[in-house]
Amino acid sequence: MLYRPFGKLGWSMSAVGLGTWNIGNQWGAVDDATAWATVRAAFDCGVNLFDVAESYGDPNGLSEERLGGALTGLRHRVYVVSKIGHWGERTGQGVPKTTTDMIRLCAHASLHRLRTDWHDVLLCHESNLADPTIYLEAFELLKQEGRLRAYGISTDSLDVLKRFNVDGTCSVVEVNYSLVNRAPEAELFPYCAEHGIAVLIRGPLRQSLLAGKYALDSVFTDSVRAGWNKGGAGRAGFEADMAKVEQLKRHVKPGVEMVTTALRFSFSHPVAPVTIPGAKSPEQAKMNAQAGNRALTTEELAAIDAIF
Repeated sequence: MLYRPFGKLGWSMSAVGLGTWNIGNQWGAVDDATAWATVRAAFDCGVNLFDVAESYGDPNGLSEERLGGALTGLRHRVYVVSKIGHWGERTGQGVPKTTTDMIRLCAHASLHRLRTDWHDVLLCHESNLADPTIYLEAFELLKQEGRLRAYGISTDSLDVLKRFNVDGTCSVVEVNYSLVNRAPEAELFPYCAEHGIAVLIRGPLRQSLLAGKYALDSVFTDSVRAGWNKGGAGRAGFEADMAKVEQLKRHVKPGVEMVTTALRFSFSHPVAPVTIPGAKSPEQAKMNAQAGNRALTTEELAAIDAIF
């Protein structure tokens, strides 16, 4: 596993982390034992960063609960990133984020589910936030309490990121980036490099499209990707991304080779991102982690540019 400094924080992070949305039943049923084994398999393969959110899981918070249980005895050897901003919204009772106390309440509840005394990183999960003041004040209070080491935001918007970094206190940004979505390269990544903001990559496999196993007539039964089905709100985007995947298939074999290429691409940018693919089984976690043994070469990156 490659390790690299995590922005201005300087923490040594595995190039491949583990996203834990998938172990919370929203991508299909996963039992407790499989969730535990998935987290442990990632750790055994060198993964030391685990990404989660308060709202991940069915019911809400299940991913945090399972991650916390799986990290029993290992917490001091890993870094955990969680996100606040969407608790209860999926079930119609979203928590209002109108005071610093409400943010602190969510953070303390997250610590309980994770079975830990501190957050390494908390991210604001409201990606289009107009005014970050409440979060910034609450996160600073949590740092003073000794409950939080660093904070940031999950967003694809440079303007939102700049507002969150108004005082230079944003340490981490989580952004959507992959072989089929290279938009952050233009402005967001250079801004992060300039300000020492560590970059986490979500969606490096475009929700499994970059495994090369799906086609335009595939039917998605999970709640996350149901909008990709014919007539769904996300159908147009799905079709556009599938066209790019088909281009890639002419040069890279679907399956392990394509997954490995896509993951390596996602952490090979000079801004030194950490990529956080999800997994629903120990086997998937191991395959993802094994991609972290090297970055793509200059020649390999040039070949990818030529494909598209």
